[in-house]
Amino acid sequence: MKKYIYIFILLAISHTAIAQQPNKVLNLVYTKLKKAQDYTVDAQVKVDLPFIKMLPINAKIYFKQKDKFKIESKSIAIIPKQSFVQLTQLIADTNKYTAVYQGVEKYNNTAVSLISIIPSADIEDIILGKLWVDEKQQVILKSQITTKSNGTIITEYIYGQQLVYGLPDVMNFEIDIKKFKIPKSIAADINTSKKAPANETSKKGKIKITLSNYQVNKGISDAFFKK
Repeated sequence: MKKYIYIFILLAISHTAIAQQPNKVLNLVYTKLKKAQDYTVDAQVKVDLPFIKMLPINAKIYFKQKDKFKIESKSIAIIPKQSFVQLTQLIADTNKYTAVYQGVEKYNNTAVSLISIIPSADIEDIILGKLWVDEKQQVILKSQITTKSNGTIITEYIYGQQLVYGLPDVMNFEIDIKKFKIPKSIAADINTSKKAPANETSKKGKIKITLSNYQVNKGISDAFFKK
């Protein structure tokens, strides 16, 4: 009996320690991300927007710590910036947000810590964030970012060969089509399309980005991002 009580006390202490240190959890995630000081990666973007059919788009993404970001594509690439730059920028400085531990959940058969983040400074237009963190791997498996300009964006991150850097192979986005900023040429097509039935107006849009051929820490000049 004493053995079980002892185990229970240990679990309770462990749970309390985690609950009191969400900033530490996020700092470990950011520390892992910082291992990739810069990278380039090929991206295939598949967009599923209500009433619009688009072929997959190929693009190249460039990133340099902590907030330099550039996309090159021969087509119009719809890539939510929130889960590339803004999220990394937000968790980079623990003084710029309040983190609240909300417990442990199961996500895709993995025990994750759910952490809410409330910016204490103006980090672009983020209002609130929720992060599902795999503490063992020190990566974010899912994020829900609410912004002033684009509404709420839910992102699922799937990892593979670049797990050591915390860089995903696949990112699945769910966006609010009525609030998300879409390139003007595509928005025009939506506005001129046949009017949606009343029960379809709240339909979500989906964007899937498959990332391959990472080139990590090869060096990218600051001047490149100003071109």
